[in-house]
Amino acid sequence: MFDITSFIQRAIVQSIPLLFGCTGETITEKSGNLNLGLPGVMYIGAISAVIGSFFYEQSLSDPSQINAVLAVLIPLLCCILGSLLMGLLYCFLTVTLRANQNVTGLAMTTFGVGVGNFFGGSLISLTGSPVPSISLSASSGIIGHTLPFAGSLGGFGKVLFSYGFLAYAAIVIAIIASYVLNKTRVGLQLRAVGEDPATADAAGINITRYKYVATCIGCVIAGLGGLYYVMDYSKGIWSNDAFGDRGWLALALVIFTLWRPARGIPSSILFGGLYILYLFIPTGTNLSIKELYKMLPYVVTIIVLIATSMRNKRESQPPASLGLPYFREDR
Repeated sequence: MFDITSFIQRAIVQSIPLLFGCTGETITEKSGNLNLGLPGVMYIGAISAVIGSFFYEQSLSDPSQINAVLAVLIPLLCCILGSLLMGLLYCFLTVTLRANQNVTGLAMTTFGVGVGNFFGGSLISLTGSPVPSISLSASSGIIGHTLPFAGSLGGFGKVLFSYGFLAYAAIVIAIIASYVLNKTRVGLQLRAVGEDPATADAAGINITRYKYVATCIGCVIAGLGGLYYVMDYSKGIWSNDAFGDRGWLALALVIFTLWRPARGIPSSILFGGLYILYLFIPTGTNLSIKELYKMLPYVVTIIVLIATSMRNKRESQPPASLGLPYFREDR
């Protein structure tokens, strides 16, 4: 039988990396930068956290004596640093050097995955593990620790309280991002930069600063999705190329939410549910049917894209200057 409680719980678990990526990319795109390097950024965030946790756990003579604060802070800070460097690299190439954003983003995805696999493979070699993976169970157990009373509340507790702190942080960050973009002066100026940078520049807004800051913050938030995937969802297990297509799904989710971070919360859960639907619907040995179910998130995104294009309402469209370099001399 279809277990609705388990399905919702697993859909939420699947949705958190997508929500982090969607929120981060929405902030980036509101500045006019189209970062197709999002999958690479999330991958770098994940491997950076793994490197930090790996060397911390290796420095302990007894892993059971791990310090809970350091077990959280070390991978968190490493993830932030790695994602921030990716954001700075993207901005240097596209804002300062005015390189093509589409080509730069795709190159950064390839770069991020390659760097992640290189360091991941190196760490696997250091452990001498007979299987191509690393286990960071001590740190993962702390980062993914759920609320103690979740189990006593039955299905209600399983759906709402059976997650680590990063899951709740993703929701809070999305709400804060929505508030800042729509209710503050900073958000108004950021949206002005993405819509018409020439007019914003004439009004005295520093275009370069806003693009750098928004893109770097967006990359850091997206990188947290990689941290969550490895240290919570995968229970501290790192395997090369195991991240899947979640980075691309997060990019699709930005379109699905019409560039509104708060909508990313229910939308990411919907995408998470569509992503795992094939596991809950019996298909027997017919693998082709399973592959069709896996296509659902992308099919839904295409339908939404067509529908919004037909409506042609300004509030449903991307920032007008998205993906376009700004040349002040043309103003």
